[in-house]
Amino acid sequence: MTGTFGKHAPGRDVPSFFRGFFINSWYFTVMRHFLPNGQELLIRPANAADAPALLANFKQITKETDFLLSTPSEAQATDLRAEQRFIESFGDNRQHLLLVAETGGQIVGTVSVRQGAFRKQQHMGEMGIAVQHAYRNLGIGRRLMTAMLRWAEAHPFITTIYFNVMANNEKAIQLYRNFDFMECGRLPGGIHQPDGSYVDLIMMYKKIKHS
Repeated sequence: MTGTFGKHAPGRDVPSFFRGFFINSWYFTVMRHFLPNGQELLIRPANAADAPALLANFKQITKETDFLLSTPSEAQATDLRAEQRFIESFGDNRQHLLLVAETGGQIVGTVSVRQGAFRKQQHMGEMGIAVQHAYRNLGIGRRLMTAMLRWAEAHPFITTIYFNVMANNEKAIQLYRNFDFMECGRLPGGIHQPDGSYVDLIMMYKKIKHS
């Protein structure tokens, strides 16, 4: 598939499988799950030390699918410093989110949200999500979506999450529908694939809270 919270109350014990991180001024409770294959899944905030693994994950996914905007050649041209700047762009802005899905010591997926840059769009958050092919159908995409939505629900400004998805990315669209995202527009031929074909671009959104 490719595009928890809670404050520690005084006097209450945090279960051993939760570890808290302060991320972007909100308390993010790291999520730990066991996958159907028996491996442990960790969903946590990205940090600067993740740059090499995140870059390798990005390059791997672009080789596996045409559902991302970047082509494999564009991904291969991305260097480590560019990836570090990408991570810093989230860490330096308390309104954004970048989570990684890690299993077996390897980053295999990500989800991100960027709050609108303009005052009139600060209630909007644009999401991006991707999981490596070898780790699909294990519930990782669903776990990333759940973590992202819980973060967004606690965000003081964001009320709507939206994104664009290619119309032929049927599995991803079904996942989004399962989380109550709805189609709100379509751009015919919005994507021009390297093979010369055109694909419609669908915008989907979910109102997560009322302003």
